[in-house]
Amino acid sequence: MVSLLQSAVGGWCLEDPFEERSDIMKKRKEKDFFLALARWFDAWAGDEVVAEADSYKIDWVRSLPFFALHLMCFGVIWVGWSWIAVTVAVSLYFVRMFAVTGFYHRYFSHRTFKTSRWGQFALAILGNSAVQKGPLWWAAHHRHHHRFSDKEGDVHSPHRNSFFWSHMGWITCRKNFPTNLKAVPDLEKFPELCFLDRFDNLVPLILAVSLFTFGAVLNLFAPGLETSGMQMLIWGFFISTTVLFHCTSTINSLAHKMGRKRFDTSDESRNSLILALITLGEGWHNNHHHFPATVRQGFYWWEIDITYYLLRLLSWTRLIWELTPVPKRVLQSSRLG
Repeated sequence: MVSLLQSAVGGWCLEDPFEERSDIMKKRKEKDFFLALARWFDAWAGDEVVAEADSYKIDWVRSLPFFALHLMCFGVIWVGWSWIAVTVAVSLYFVRMFAVTGFYHRYFSHRTFKTSRWGQFALAILGNSAVQKGPLWWAAHHRHHHRFSDKEGDVHSPHRNSFFWSHMGWITCRKNFPTNLKAVPDLEKFPELCFLDRFDNLVPLILAVSLFTFGAVLNLFAPGLETSGMQMLIWGFFISTTVLFHCTSTINSLAHKMGRKRFDTSDESRNSLILALITLGEGWHNNHHHFPATVRQGFYWWEIDITYYLLRLLSWTRLIWELTPVPKRVLQSSRLG
């Protein structure tokens, strides 16, 4: 009788379906856990197909290095400060801000100037040192942002989500970790860029070790500077990188909330002198959304755009060339005031 009943219903009545489902969920969680750990070292590890339900799900394990970056700043309580450590931190902030704005943004995302293949690789390494993931990931997300700016699908719009989410929450969620290679076919064809994108923590790790070594050597041979390996690491890497991240993120959050809207764009991008100063020119965000294809975001002479000035200087060395200017027709079109 039992045999007949088992045959009729597929045998499910002799097993606990809830126990089986629980085992499946447990195995899935274990797989997710180990994949999250693997992605600390290999950003492309595992199956990158993420469900829509993961759009607002924070991947706590994958995001631990991001949280640790912030927590390590409290190390300043124990290591103190010195003029040399603070100078290195400030210098690295500006150098890497230029790398993000000039290279990750204006070159890899918008291709507003040209360079050689070796030059491109050097720009990618410098941008990667900012600890804002790989060049393909950064460019893919930014291109997506322009396509859906402040509309459904814009993952860091302060008008679609909370201010906190647009500023930093979005970068911790599971759906936004994979690199959308379909958005960057022009970059994907370079294996060296793919390598940097896949192992996006390699360059930051080398920078961190170099800073610690630099501080230790100074402590040994120039004790009068009153620095150390840990002090240089805390200031030069953790504090400088954390401030760099949050200043860069103001363009996602504040630049769509504060400032003046000169051009009639389909989003809420705005121009702000304050944001332009702390991001070396990115604060002219409404200009940028009006015409993203130009290397210059401060469209007028009085709009300070330090990144543009530095790129112009770099072009004199012939390391980069064919910087795309702002057409006159762009300055006159759809202007609000």
